[in-house]
Amino acid sequence: MPYPANYRYTREHEWIELNGAIGAIGITDYAQNSLGDIVYVDVPKVGDAVTANATFGSVESVKAVSDLYSPVSGTVTAINEELKNAPDKINEAPHTAWIIKVELSNPAEFNALLDAAAYEAFISEETNS
Repeated sequence: MPYPANYRYTREHEWIELNGAIGAIGITDYAQNSLGDIVYVDVPKVGDAVTANATFGSVESVKAVSDLYSPVSGTVTAINEELKNAPDKINEAPHTAWIIKVELSNPAEFNALLDAAAYEAFISEETNS
């Protein structure tokens, strides 16, 4: 699955799509594929602060529980309510099923993240493929 070129990525396999000062955050196809069937998503509340490179929640799959790391610092402006009843939407469409939206407090953090080509190279190194 190609990684959207307008997104930025973390080495922990999260993506962020920026729309003005708001970033939608989700997990990559690589992450959901590694996790298997996702059965639960734990997220912060609207209004909570998140910090770049710090955990903001977790996803639970049939295989394991995995922490979610925020790519940027800011304030949660929305959570994807659909995922409460249908967390498998992440497996079905990982690059469109956002988990939270954040108003960035430091937009420069977005530019410091991996672009699609760098993320794909990182995955290749990680999987030796």
